[in-house]
Amino acid sequence: MTTSASKHPLDPILRTERIPHIWCPGCGIGTAFSSCLIALQSSGIDLDKTAVVSGIGCSGRGAGYVRLDSYHTTHGRAIPFATGMKLANPELNVIVFSGDGDLFAIGGNHFLHAARRNMDLTVICVNNFNYGMTGGQAAATTPNLAKTTTTTRGNPESPFNLPLLAYASGATYIARWTMLHTRDLTQSISEAIQRRGFSFIEVLAPCPTGYGRRNKQKPIEALKIFQERAVVKNGANPAEVLLDFKRGITLGKFIDFERPTFTESYDKICRPQPAADSA
Repeated sequence: MTTSASKHPLDPILRTERIPHIWCPGCGIGTAFSSCLIALQSSGIDLDKTAVVSGIGCSGRGAGYVRLDSYHTTHGRAIPFATGMKLANPELNVIVFSGDGDLFAIGGNHFLHAARRNMDLTVICVNNFNYGMTGGQAAATTPNLAKTTTTTRGNPESPFNLPLLAYASGATYIARWTMLHTRDLTQSISEAIQRRGFSFIEVLAPCPTGYGRRNKQKPIEALKIFQERAVVKNGANPAEVLLDFKRGITLGKFIDFERPTFTESYDKICRPQPAADSA
């Protein structure tokens, strides 16, 4: 029996006054967002020194539901906002939670350079294969031949391999999971936010309203694909990871190594060093 005193485990960091959320039935963003919040709580990081940043789009609404310092920024600009926050206060834990359209189309250039610089950020990208909020148009991640409002006969382009793009740009932690693999996803996010450097996690999620409806794919069918055709290959070469609904989907933690962060490199080269004592 539910009473007014009943509490949800995420109530301390969830803006319950803004619930119910706006995400559609069958959408995977809520599950990905829940994994993110559980990871934040269980990681042991100081939540008073933690900020969540998002851009425009369905996933971008996540920042509005978290009871932390949070910023819902302009389209494609979540990463530069997050970069500025981290440089202004290096003690902050900064998490970017946004979608594939926001991060890899209009925001693609910002992603490349943040990874190249090894900014100390955790970037979580919910990939639903289209612009879900703005009309279901083709995105940089839309599979070849898939139908959208702007590719009604099928997408003639090939999508980005996001783990490979992140690796080629310089990211030091790269993983991919589906919203169905919640335990692995939660653990991966927890690892990412406790380490130094640019961390990138791709989360595959169904979009029944924008993508699924036009490709005659019901939410339960998308989940069956994630369950039956996903193979976990930790340490796989990002150039070889599959994301093909027919041939297979490669999941796992692909990359995890350390190199100096941008802040460390900047302090070493650009900040005045104490004068050496004269003999």
